[in-house]
Order: sequence, then structure tokens, then C-alpha cells
Amino acid sequence: MWSKVILVFIGGAFGAIIREFFMLVVPMAGDGFPLDIFCANILAAFLLGLTFGSQRMKRVSDEFVLLVGTGVMGGMSTFSSFIYGAYSELRTTGDIGLGVFYIVMSLVAGYFATLTGVCLARKRNA
Repeated sequence: MWSKVILVFIGGAFGAIIREFFMLVVPMAGDGFPLDIFCANILAAFLLGLTFGSQRMKRVSDEFVLLVGTGVMGGMSTFSSFIYGAYSELRTTGDIGLGVFYIVMSLVAGYFATLTGVCLARKRNA
């Protein structure tokens, strides 16, 4: 059991570092759109889809999924970051339309990034 916890812990630490890296290097959009959080979330959604799709195809182990899927992607892309991006958008600009746009785009792009990752994993197995 402890080996699984340690895998998630190490992966989570690495994922948090990646998320912070995005926060430092991805510029804010001119209209205040939280592009840094958006990019980190969409990349994590894609990589999560790729990871779980690869697991379904028996190309990666359960331990790899714990390290990367649960740990790294969990640390890199958190619901709290997503919600903070929406809150920040509404608070700083007062533009409810832009806040709703961020939420909708995050959900739509995240869904399709995950779907693309799963499909890519399946295709690589063919």
C-alpha cells in the first residue's frame, strides 16, 4: 500500500511543479483570460486520456497510472485551479461573459483533449 501512496506523492509533487511552471511562463491573455491555468488543465486532460487509454490497451502498468495519471495529472490540473481561474476572471474584469466563456471552453477543450488522448492510445495499439 505504501508504495502506491509514494507513487502518487512523487507524481503529485512533479505535477504541482509543472503547473507552477505554466503559471510563470504562459502569459495572461490581454483580456485577463487565465491562459496559464487553461493550458495546464487542457494538457493534463490530454495526458490523462493518453495514460488511461494506454492502460486499457495494457501498454502501461497500474503503477504508472498511479504515478502519472493520479499523481502528476492530479498535481498539474486541479479543480481548485480551474475554479480560481473563473473566480479571478469574474473578480478582475467583472465580465460575466468572459468568465462563462472560460468555464465552457475549459470543459469543451478538456473533454476533447481527453478524448483525443484516449483515441491516440487506442490507435497506437492497432
